[in-house]
Amino acid sequence: MTVLVDPPVWPNHGRLWGHLVSDTSLAELHAFAARAGLPERAFDHDHYDIPDSLYDQLVELGAQPVSAHELIRRLRASGLRVPARERARRH
Repeated sequence: MTVLVDPPVWPNHGRLWGHLVSDTSLAELHAFAARAGLPERAFDHDHYDIPDSLYDQLVELGAQPVSAHELIRRLRASGLRVPARERARRH
């Protein structure tokens, strides 16, 4: 099981945001998110948006901290990445 989290550096809604992904399966990602108490609305096609206030908690629960570059590299390699052009079609 590998759930990855990148540093919250993306500003929005008055706070910083990061991403939580799995490099194995969406089922694994959803199970981890449920254990962490993340709301379903935080899921965006292939990742969960996570506020800076939850970063340390997610790491304590077992998410592996990685850089944003490493997170996207591993998400793409897993085959779970949903490209931006596909996101627009799925909304």
